[in-house]
Amino acid sequence: MTTGQARVLVWDWTVRLFHWLTVLLVASMWWTAEEGMMDWHRRIGMILVGLISYRIVWGLIGPPTARFARMVPTPQAALAYLGDLRAGRHKVSLGHNPVGVLSVFAMLLALTVQVSTGLFSVDVDGIESGPLSRHVSFETGRLFAEIHETSFNILLALIVLHVLAIATYLVFFKDNLVRPMVTGRRASTDFDASVADNRAGLIRVVIALAAAFAAMSAIWFAGG
Repeated sequence: MTTGQARVLVWDWTVRLFHWLTVLLVASMWWTAEEGMMDWHRRIGMILVGLISYRIVWGLIGPPTARFARMVPTPQAALAYLGDLRAGRHKVSLGHNPVGVLSVFAMLLALTVQVSTGLFSVDVDGIESGPLSRHVSFETGRLFAEIHETSFNILLALIVLHVLAIATYLVFFKDNLVRPMVTGRRASTDFDASVADNRAGLIRVVIALAAAFAAMSAIWFAGG
């Protein structure tokens, strides 16, 4: 890649912030649970509620590379992409590639289940519980706690696969997927098609933030 080569915006700043905050907060959630710091565990969980709510809304109203509808690949596109990889061919995608997007959806779903079940979870002694646990029975709260533990293991496995995939692209295809998630940009020569506007518009950011705060506030007041 030549110095001064034109680069295009692939990931807006809010998608990048969501990504790295999620990495930090998931690690913090694990640490606080392991250390029995449940007050902090619940606080971090509430922040994750806001982050997930923001990302869901952003997936509906955000720029092209952030929108869920544009991310979903057709079965034909996914199979063709896998065929290219098996043949040692790799075409850089504007945003997530047809297979990588499935990993993203899986991790977002696992994270949503993880956080949602934590809101209703009750520990075996009934002492530590999520902010919405008072709305369910003890038995239901324990069921949520079991799902909460299982979903974390699933999330952890997905994260490991995600990291391995990033390493594979770097080693075998010389494609650094981490750099664009830091800088937001890729070389313009990586794409055959014209590049859409992927900037984060202020009004859309405000709308998504309002939805995130509304979700957090609703849980706060419902938890009493």
